[in-house]
Amino acid sequence: MAQPERRGPQVLNIGEVLAQLSDDFPGMTASKIRFLEEKGLINPKRTPAGYRQYADSDVERLRFVLALQRDQYLPLKVIKDYLDAIDRGERPDNLPPGVTVSPRVVTAEMAADIQGRARTLTEEQLRTESGASAGLLESLLSFGLISHEDGKFDEHALQVARACVQLEVHGLEPRHLRPFQAAADREFGLVERAVAPLTSRRDAASQARAAEAAREISDLCMTLHRALVHHRISRMDS
Repeated sequence: MAQPERRGPQVLNIGEVLAQLSDDFPGMTASKIRFLEEKGLINPKRTPAGYRQYADSDVERLRFVLALQRDQYLPLKVIKDYLDAIDRGERPDNLPPGVTVSPRVVTAEMAADIQGRARTLTEEQLRTESGASAGLLESLLSFGLISHEDGKFDEHALQVARACVQLEVHGLEPRHLRPFQAAADREFGLVERAVAPLTSRRDAASQARAAEAAREISDLCMTLHRALVHHRISRMDS
C-alpha cells in the first residue's frame, strides 16, 4: 500500500505571495513587499542564487502588518516593536483593542480580527455603537466632523462620535469642536508638504515610503500636540 505523500512547508515566490494578498490588499506590489523586508518586518529565506522564498508564516506576518497599517494607521516602527515582542514570546504592550496574540505566532485569525474592523456602518449602527443621539450625529455632519459615503460611515466616524459623546458630558458640543477639524486640515497640509518629494515619484516603493513617512510625521505631530496641551494643564494645580 502506497504511503501518503508527506509535504513539507509551502514555499512561495513573490508573485504567489501577491496572489494570496491581492483580494484583501489590492494595492499590494512586489516593491512594497521588498520595502517591508528592508524595514525588517519580514525576513524570507533566500536560495543560493539569491531568490526570495516565502513561507506561510511570512504571508501571515504580511497580513498582520498590512492590516495594522491600513486599519489602525500605525507606523511601521510600532508594528515592528509588536512583532519583535511576539517573536520573543512576550505580549506586546498597548496593542489595539481586540487584538490577541500568542507567542511567536502571528495567526491568520489575528489579522482577520484587525481587518474585520475595517467595516462600514449605517447611521443606526453608528448611533448604537457610539451612544450618540440622532441630534448629535446631525450636528457632527453639519459641522463636517464626520462624513459618509452612500449613507455608510467608517471607523473614523465611530471614533469621532464616541469622543464627542464623552465631550458632551463636559459641556462641549460639536459647534465648539470646529477648531479640531481646522487643525486636522492644517496638520494634513504639513504632512503632505513633508512627503511631497516622495509622492512625486510614481513607483510603488516611493509611494510606500511616502505613506509610512506620513504616518510617522502624523504620530509625531500628535505627540507634540499632547505635550503642549498637557504642559498647560500641569500649570492649573501649580
